[in-house]
Amino acid sequence: TTGRPKGVVISHTALIVQSLAKVAIVGYSEDEVYLHTAPLCHIGGLSSAMAMLMVGACHAFIPKFEATLALEAIEQHHVTSLITVPAMMADLISSVRLKRIQKGCDSVKKILNGGGGLSDNLIKDATRLFPRAKLLSAYGMTETCSSLTFMTLFEPMLEASGTSLQMLAITSSSPVKARGVCVGKPAPHVEIKICVDGSYNVGRILTRGPHVMLRYWDQIPEKASNSVEETWLDTGDIGFIDDHGNLWLVGRTNGRIKSGGENIYPEEVEAVLIQHPGVLSSVVVGIPDPRLTELVVSCIRLRENWQWSDDSFKYSVQSNELFLSSTILRLHCREKNLT
Repeated sequence: TTGRPKGVVISHTALIVQSLAKVAIVGYSEDEVYLHTAPLCHIGGLSSAMAMLMVGACHAFIPKFEATLALEAIEQHHVTSLITVPAMMADLISSVRLKRIQKGCDSVKKILNGGGGLSDNLIKDATRLFPRAKLLSAYGMTETCSSLTFMTLFEPMLEASGTSLQMLAITSSSPVKARGVCVGKPAPHVEIKICVDGSYNVGRILTRGPHVMLRYWDQIPEKASNSVEETWLDTGDIGFIDDHGNLWLVGRTNGRIKSGGENIYPEEVEAVLIQHPGVLSSVVVGIPDPRLTELVVSCIRLRENWQWSDDSFKYSVQSNELFLSSTILRLHCREKNLT
């Protein structure tokens, strides 16, 4: 997202502390049968593999990730843990629905998701597919040797006792949820701070600790910030920390839209739009505008049975179908305090 690919120089210490953090937070043990779903050339796959080596777990491999292959491996090897990204989880769920089978998924006890947040619907579907699995999400990057923060999305023991999930940190009705995606709390050895830009508590996410890369390959060490604290790494993400110590992601620094003198982060708008019952997914971009500098535009994918209309009618009595329009979505955004 920031130009040409860059090699990242990572210390042995970073690999060790990050792998140990996964062991402690996720709860891996020598009884694990770990399915390698992520490439070992990716930091998430490498760090998780090292965590499993540390605890003496059993490793199960497939040639590449395909939902069918993964489900077969889970059944054959009685897999207890794996890592996913949202696309992998969606493929696993779709594959099970198409084939109408669900064998072997009860053996899975731990799932760590990274590479993007899971939607509420994906979380619900995942807990049905893996009813005995503790589902966690992680936020990180190659420059930090994998995960910075962790959050539990589903805990079977709490679900059995009647505790509502989505979960342990934030409810869907939380007013702060409209501002971004919650990614949980940092691991014990990870320091995170927000370099605030303006009057709001939203700013650049900085981190430091033994997990931070040494430098980019074949480049001089880059300064993380313009302050004297050069040991902080600028993640390139924008966010804030709430009153409970949870980190929230609002957007990327280089994805910011400048409109009418205001800084607008596409992810913040997308998070509000997707809360409308008629919106399945949304991508927000900025396009040049002579008056506002940039105009905020969204590409919308509608849910089934919803139709797009140029007027503001919400539904058609005759067809009993639901309609969406630009006017309706603007009103929806105002109701969610997105100005």
